[in-house]
Formats: sequence, C-alpha cells, structure tokens
Amino acid sequence: MSSNVTEADEIVRRCEALYADLSLSAVKSWQASHPGRPAIGLLPIYVPRELVHASGALPVSILGGGDQIDIVKGDACFQSYICHLPRSTVELGLQGRLEALDGFVFPSTCDVIRNLSGIWQLLFPGKYVRYLDLPQAMDPSTGGEFYRRDLEALGAELGRLPGGNAPTTESLATSVRLYEENRRALATLRQLRAEAPWLVPLDESYLVVRAGAVLDVEEHTELVRAYAAAATRRRRKAEDRIRVVIAGAFCEQPPLGLLRTIERSGCYVVDDDLFLGARWIQPTEAEDRGDPLTSLALAYLNRSVVASTRYQPDGLRGEDLVRQVREKRADGVIFAAPSFCDPALLDQPPLQKALGEASIPFITFKYAENTGQFQAIREQAGTFSDSIKLWGEG
Repeated sequence: MSSNVTEADEIVRRCEALYADLSLSAVKSWQASHPGRPAIGLLPIYVPRELVHASGALPVSILGGGDQIDIVKGDACFQSYICHLPRSTVELGLQGRLEALDGFVFPSTCDVIRNLSGIWQLLFPGKYVRYLDLPQAMDPSTGGEFYRRDLEALGAELGRLPGGNAPTTESLATSVRLYEENRRALATLRQLRAEAPWLVPLDESYLVVRAGAVLDVEEHTELVRAYAAAATRRRRKAEDRIRVVIAGAFCEQPPLGLLRTIERSGCYVVDDDLFLGARWIQPTEAEDRGDPLTSLALAYLNRSVVASTRYQPDGLRGEDLVRQVREKRADGVIFAAPSFCDPALLDQPPLQKALGEASIPFITFKYAENTGQFQAIREQAGTFSDSIKLWGEG
C-alpha cells in the first residue's frame, strides 16, 4: 500500500468493485465455498434477511442496473411512466446476470414491485418467486400475527428449496443476533458521518453500506467496523459546507456520480435514506429470549423506520423528518426522488409542509438510476448551499 493510499481507501475500492459487479461474482464465490446452498434475491426495500440467512441461504439485495447497462428488453415489460428500477432489473435477468440466484422475494413496496413479482414468474418460470406482503395494521394481535404467519410460510418454502433448510428456533435466533450486530455497526458508522462528515464522505459510506447487498452478514459487519476505524485515523480538515439530509432515495438508488456531485457542490450529507433496507429495523441492546419469529414480526411493528412505504398516522412522518434534521444538526433537506416514484413524490407535500412550519429550508429534484448529467443538480445544490451560508440563521 502506497503512502498516499490509506486502509479506508482500500476498503472503499473493494466496495466500489462490488458495486460495479452486476454479474454477482461475490455471490458466486460464496456459493463455491458453500456448495449446494442457495442464494436468494431480495427486491427493495425491506425483506427480513434474518429469515433467509437462518434457512442457510445468502440474502442478496437486488438494486437494479444503475447507469451501467442499456435497457432494451426490459422496457417491453412495463409502461413508460414508472420508475427505472424494474426495467433495469428485468434487463439484468434477461441478460443472465442474476443466474446465480436460486429464488426471489418481492416485498409489497409499491404497485410496481408487486407487479414485478408476477412478471418475474412469467419470464423465469423455473425460479422460485415469492411475494411478501407486509402488515398495515400495526398492532401485534392483527398485523403482528398476520406477519408472523407469513414469515413462517416463507421460512417453510425456503426450507424446501434445494440445499435449503427450514429455519429452526436456534438458527433464527443466531441470525437475528448477527443482523443486530450488523445494524449496530451501521449505526456507529452513521453517527460518525454525522459527527465528522469530512472523514466519511457520502459516496464512501454508501459504498460500504451497500456492500452488504452481496456479502455474508458477518463479513459485512467486520468490513463496516474496519472502515469506520480506518476513517477516524484520517488527517482531514473540515471545509466550509452546509449540513444536509437527503430524503426520498429509499428504493431506486441514485448513481454514484450524483452522490459525489451533491457533496462537491458545497454540502456535507450528514444523514440519508439510501439503501434503507439495510437499517429498516432499528438496533436494540435488549436481548430478546422469546420466540425469534415473533420477535422478527414485532420488530417490524415497533422498531422499523418511518418511511413512505410503511403505514404511519398522519403528521408523524413530518415530525420524524424534523426531528432527524434537528438531531443531526442539519441546515436543510434535499428531496431527491426517482422520477415516477409514487411513494416518495406523494409523501413530499406533507414533509415540505412540516419543514416549512419548522423554518427548515429544502430543495427538490428528481433523478433516474441511469442519470448521467449532473450539472443542473450541482448548480441547484450549490445555490442552496450558498443561500444558507449567506442568509441562514446558523
């Protein structure tokens, strides 16, 4: 390692290689070292990875093709006025890039992801496909019991796959513990970025978090911890930038160049909802010795983050965003939503109303995962930064 390349830089390089590898070489390597065990693709945003892991399979988050592929066949499966993610996911499948996966679980994120599960069954009839409904009634006796039974059925189906095993109480308890450790590591990294964003740039932290899409949970936890420790040893000085929160990018992910553009325009992104599924369940230090399947169901009801795709009483979503801004000492909010993302765009008006009432400035723009031109966004974010520096209260 040269004197100019730090340990953190080396970790980021590895994570960027994982990010760019649409053919899932890391998954194939895992399969080679775990002969006969399946790998299961999970569509955004949230599927309980603990359950997949407890069945002996590798959970693999599928996040589309980004700006690395041209959509040809994928456009034939959907109308033009939906987000880009499902079309690029279909393209990946038809190009054979997802052949390493033995099955797919589609959560009830939105109408598009629901419909994608049916299209997948038609396109790939030999693959295991499962639609996972998530509860809307957020009380244990109805939503909790419904969700527990659905998870139990999903676990049994995973156990019937070649090389799979039905999750046991012991295996599920172990998986729950491992993912709790992973979420605590991610929470530590997230807090470090909020406290010292000049040490942990947005693009780097995003790549490190996203590496968990294809790595085994224990390997990813160690990687996150190693990066956080290496980042604290950097000798970097804070720059004159504003502190912002990114909201609305929870499903279809923005291209890496867009994330770099935002910070280069004069912003430190101190919090975001990128790759939200990785931290959908908030970590807890309390040890739950009860039935792990019930605990997993109740975690969704009681410890999942507030988001556009999760039922939330009127008003509380805006309150949560205001609280997030205050806790992270942010100067403003950047609403970055994929084009045609109904959950994000329908959520913006009440969120903007809450920010306005709290006198928190914000800007909005839309993107697609294959966006390639960032100049207009850079100018908009730069103007936002300058206006807060000139006229903000801070």
